[in-house]
Amino acid sequence: MSTPIATLLDDETVSAVAAEVWSALVGADEVLVPGRGPVAEGRSAWVGVEGPWSGLVVLTCSTTATDDLTRAVLQLAPTEELEADDVDDVLRELANILGGNVKSLLPGPSTLGLPQTGTPPHPGSDVRPVGATWRGHPLTITVQGATEAPAQHPTTEVTS
Repeated sequence: MSTPIATLLDDETVSAVAAEVWSALVGADEVLVPGRGPVAEGRSAWVGVEGPWSGLVVLTCSTTATDDLTRAVLQLAPTEELEADDVDDVLRELANILGGNVKSLLPGPSTLGLPQTGTPPHPGSDVRPVGATWRGHPLTITVQGATEAPAQHPTTEVTS
């Protein structure tokens, strides 16, 4: 069994990583406000990390938030129709970058799986949910340990 995530990362570190990712991908003027708001429910995207610590980095937000995120990242007008593939692409990209940044703070070497959208595996007891808000939308970034032997996922990178 790997070291519990609560021992490896604290809320402030996860919040700082998320704020950096948000600024870089969503926009320099876009502010992700850390805090203990309501746990976000809605759409999720996640990426697996496998190594000395194995688990998932999951981003969850409401449908309204995902629509606003897609418009912000793709620089679309508020009235422009969104394609479901574009929404999923933006969520997966955010999860991938969040996951890569979190992975860099964990013991290595580790691999990062391909990002996915849908319903992530249910977290076990090794979980660190970190709440935030963006434009008034609640978001949750959850770093959760694997609850069983890691599945073999295609990887996008291998680093120490």
